[in-house]
Amino acid sequence: MPYVSPVSEISFILEHVAGFASLRDTERFAEATPDLTEAVLTEAGRFCDGVMAPLNRQGDLTPARLENGVVRVSPGFEEAYHAMVEGGWIGVSSSAEFGGMGLPFAMATAINDMMTGACMALQLNPLLTQGQIEALEAHASDAIKDVYLPKLVSGEWSGTMNLTEPQAGSDVGALRTKAEPQDDGTYKITGQKIYITWGDHEMASNISHLVLARLPDAVPGTKGISLFIVPKFIPDENGEPGQRNSLRVVSLEHKLGIHGSPTAVMEYDGATGWLVGEPNGGMAAMFTMMNNARIGTASQGAGIAEAAFQHAAAYARERKQGRAGGTGAIIEHADVRRMLTAMKADTFVARSVVLSAAVAVDMAKATGDADWSARAALLTPIAKGFATDTGIAVANEGIQIHGGMGYVEETGAAQFLRDARITSIYEGTNGIQAMDLVARKMMDGGEAAYRLLDEVEALAEEARGRHPQLAEAVWGAAETLREATEWLVSADLEDRFPGAVPYAKAFARVLGGHFHLKAAMTEDAPGPRTALAQFYVTRLLPEHGALLSQARIGSAGLFDLTVEDLVA
Repeated sequence: MPYVSPVSEISFILEHVAGFASLRDTERFAEATPDLTEAVLTEAGRFCDGVMAPLNRQGDLTPARLENGVVRVSPGFEEAYHAMVEGGWIGVSSSAEFGGMGLPFAMATAINDMMTGACMALQLNPLLTQGQIEALEAHASDAIKDVYLPKLVSGEWSGTMNLTEPQAGSDVGALRTKAEPQDDGTYKITGQKIYITWGDHEMASNISHLVLARLPDAVPGTKGISLFIVPKFIPDENGEPGQRNSLRVVSLEHKLGIHGSPTAVMEYDGATGWLVGEPNGGMAAMFTMMNNARIGTASQGAGIAEAAFQHAAAYARERKQGRAGGTGAIIEHADVRRMLTAMKADTFVARSVVLSAAVAVDMAKATGDADWSARAALLTPIAKGFATDTGIAVANEGIQIHGGMGYVEETGAAQFLRDARITSIYEGTNGIQAMDLVARKMMDGGEAAYRLLDEVEALAEEARGRHPQLAEAVWGAAETLREATEWLVSADLEDRFPGAVPYAKAFARVLGGHFHLKAAMTEDAPGPRTALAQFYVTRLLPEHGALLSQARIGSAGLFDLTVEDLVA
């Protein structure tokens, strides 16, 4: 079955679950009317289904490759990229000042969801460019903005993010790449970076690399890191690609999945770069891009879950096996139905929390309200962790539904799991996201979390008349989470971190009950959304209790086994 972009599902979640309608009450996004958003999403869906989706399998079977220093992309990718550029799909949420559509970030996030479901390997290219645009809009000088942003927004140029080095992964402060100041105001960048997504290709006329490096007098650690823009071709006096810069692709990684996306080892040998932001302020600038990318990665989790679900559901409807009732297809079997319904229920939650995080980002920008900024900050690690875990889990269940044929590459079911697996690792591992949630995002004493839980409980109270059982379960779950949060903010970090992952998942589980209840409230009489909510609340929401029990154990017993005991 070919992939079909879930335009109506995304529209429903935006309008009835994620709070997108509130954006129209702001001056900044007043023009994002229902008709406009529906038209944009519909057209984006057509592009994804007709142009990108047919390339998904091809990119997996015919990976990007390095030939004589030149990266050759998978067949059809260049033509699809040019169609993406012509459609203006890269600059959906970018400023109109530089040629973007100026639409909400939530719209770009929704489109990234659909693009991922269609072809994740190709979608990674505009995702990184969009993050770079965000960072330059916030931190670059006007001179840099004028040269780079129109090209990046249009897609004529593409962008990358260069953080990781062989000895500096999650510990970014250990990086060694150097930046030597020059008399003309430029810098010479020297060092090696690894895991650079779409680090090179010939689809765009230039590639703009954002590179973290150290100035000669920089202090150790993250406080001594600066950010530089280092183009593949140095722009000439007209802002067009000129002389080739002193950088190259050393090799491409051989990966588990996303084979169509070239992941490069980059070497900078005195390459010319320009400072972005303040000296030694690189982490602040890069985190602008990273936060954008984390929500983008979360949308990948929702997108890959959608694609894997569609693939598995189509197979289950066609595959005849055993004495199933009805059509005789395995979709009539109880366990297959359990798996498919859980996949659908969690994909809905993943998409809802991702779009809610994106709407919070938009509301913070549109209003300047600190509460919206705090909500965006709180939801980002929850979205990144839960949505990417869901993408992996749904893809894994999709293989299970295919049975032995799922383990055979010919069916394509395995590709979803191989592609999805990276999402819980890059842009900050899910463990680090959870630690960020229980540490930095709780520095307000849990106030942002409590405000969100107040809304969950308020909706549950409102729903008691129509959905008493669902409402009571959601309200009770929110209270349990509130109590756990109160314990968390009073605990030391050494007791928060061991339970960070279960706490983050429990938070997502409770939000999932809230989102499903919201969806059920849109039906005048019990229908499919109420039935899905019932399934989620009775079968999946109860997990939150066990997860929070884990979270509250703290560090007790965690280090009782010695290293020797562990590896014996």
